[in-house]
Amino acid sequence: MHRGMTITSALLVLAFVLFTGFGSETAGMLFGATRAWIESTFSGYYLITVMLLLTVCAFIVLSRYGSVRLGPDDSRPEFSNFAWFSMLFSAGIGIGILFFGVAEPIFYLDDTGAFGYPNNPHADMAGATAIGHERAIDALRVTVFHWGLHGWAIYVIVGMSLAYFAYRKGLPLALRSALYPFIGERIFGPLGHLFDILGVLGCVFGVATSLGLGVSQMAVGLERLVGIGSGLPTQLILIALISVISIVSAVTGVRRGIRIISEMNIWTSVFVVGVFLIGGPTLWLITAFGETLLDYAINFIPMGLWFADEPSTVEWQQGWTIFYWGWWLAWAPFVGLFIARISKGRTLREFVLGVLLVPTLIIFVWLIIFGGNAMYQELHASGGAGTAGIIELVNAWKLPAALFATADGIVGTGVFGWILSALMVFLLMSWFVTSSDSGTLVLTTILSLGDDEPPARFRVFWGIVIGLVAAVLLVAGGLTALQTALIAAALPLSVVILVMTVGVLVSLLRESRRARQAIKQD
Repeated sequence: MHRGMTITSALLVLAFVLFTGFGSETAGMLFGATRAWIESTFSGYYLITVMLLLTVCAFIVLSRYGSVRLGPDDSRPEFSNFAWFSMLFSAGIGIGILFFGVAEPIFYLDDTGAFGYPNNPHADMAGATAIGHERAIDALRVTVFHWGLHGWAIYVIVGMSLAYFAYRKGLPLALRSALYPFIGERIFGPLGHLFDILGVLGCVFGVATSLGLGVSQMAVGLERLVGIGSGLPTQLILIALISVISIVSAVTGVRRGIRIISEMNIWTSVFVVGVFLIGGPTLWLITAFGETLLDYAINFIPMGLWFADEPSTVEWQQGWTIFYWGWWLAWAPFVGLFIARISKGRTLREFVLGVLLVPTLIIFVWLIIFGGNAMYQELHASGGAGTAGIIELVNAWKLPAALFATADGIVGTGVFGWILSALMVFLLMSWFVTSSDSGTLVLTTILSLGDDEPPARFRVFWGIVIGLVAAVLLVAGGLTALQTALIAAALPLSVVILVMTVGVLVSLLRESRRARQAIKQD
């Protein structure tokens, strides 16, 4: 491990936790003001940046560069397609769509403006202003827009850049390598250290924030299942348990622990989604899937370029679309590096299409089946549209309760309902494990200057650090402030990602030029 970066990273984590946790009110105000200023000032920049990254993905697929391999020309993929897709999905998004899979479509279906701004300006502009089928499809379209191609394009660019420089150019699997086309061997100096430390901090705080905020949902599920209180003691025990499992998984490495848990996630998810599909309004869900997919295909580019210009819609766009783009950007160094780690040997075209399309399609299925069930219950409530009670739970921001209430509406609260709730709690835990263990592997890979198998004792150390950060901030009340800080950090990270984009394109152009010159000389 690089001694200087390891010690610096650990001290920065300690300082940040002390400030955020024990000065949570001050930290919350500071980070909140910074985030509000960034969102109001740079909304247009975020929209253009994400669309630009998506355009670069399309260029790579359609250009001759798509046949370039992430490694020597004779290299082949290290993992099967199923294992690769499983790890992509579990590390990249898993927990989020379980947390928001019901809540977000329901929020966009609502028309009460309970949060002080329109619930769904895209539906309003399309004329679907009242709760009904058309508004439900628009709600699903907006949901998959926030979880679809635009976000995954960010992960694609970061992962592709890191994998290209590591496996094809023989540079460290670390953020610093993306600077090589610009500064050459100086990437091993202070600027390279700074890039990598930013990546380490993003991994620690990103995973710790999700872990700390997500254990509340697991605790609510356990309270339903076995009557255990969902308070702070239960949440701390869950953090400790998840940390132990994720450390064991990280120590066993990608080929064993992380791959096995990721594949287990997929099979459990398939079963749960199957229950929601077969137990719910199957024909309506299939029809809604087709309608939403067509609606999204027609509108995803105009939606990505739409810039709100009225105070109410501006507030909605900053609170949802710009928040999501910031969240994707903030997570990109961590998820991108993990995706790079598992993608050696694939062609750029295979990499881009696989990372961009397969997780997006899985997310579409998940969100439409979960969100569709909740909306169908609201549309066909006995007291009239919008009276099933799920909208009320979402407006009260009781998102775990909204998820379990939807499940109750499908299978009831009997034995089968208990089993379904238990499986969802298991998924919550296992997805947290895959996020935590992959985060631990990523940051130790960075700190060891690209070692695919960093020393086990350091994986244990940083796994403990992530759990402790989540626990301390949960107790001290600093998790929300840290989440706000992460979104604010997306602005400088977006510049880093644009530099990486230019770097990989420049390097591909130089490689192609050298190859043509070699052919001419022969």
